[in-house]
Amino acid sequence: MKAVVQRVSRATCTVGGVVTGQTGPGLLVLLGVAPTDTPRTAEALAVKIARLRIFSDEAGRMNRSVQETGGGVLSISQFTLFADTRSGNRPSFIGAAPPEQARELYAAFNSSLRAQGLEVGEGVFGAHMVIDLSNDGPVTLTLEL
Repeated sequence: MKAVVQRVSRATCTVGGVVTGQTGPGLLVLLGVAPTDTPRTAEALAVKIARLRIFSDEAGRMNRSVQETGGGVLSISQFTLFADTRSGNRPSFIGAAPPEQARELYAAFNSSLRAQGLEVGEGVFGAHMVIDLSNDGPVTLTLEL
């Protein structure tokens, strides 16, 4: 599983002109699922993200998690994180999980985030989504389990 995690002051997902998910201060998570991923992988990554200390404390140091700040998460499924661009100019996505598996593990990941006490907004799996965000910092991390 791969995730791009961005600290945001706000983020919104819109599909067909309708807002499907959003968050105020918190995290935007772009999630890619690999064929070898399992529900256990999804849970471990959700716990890691919930506990990442990337928010400022009183001294201005990145020492607080999204859990500690009361922030939320906007979670977006993004198979393109597994793009292979080593050959030619057209990306290959054979490293991404099949849609049925990815949909199931995306749902498991979001459930695991909620189990960590986080409010989670979601995109629409497989849809063309428009993501609008204000990156805070900017702080952007990539995680892979």
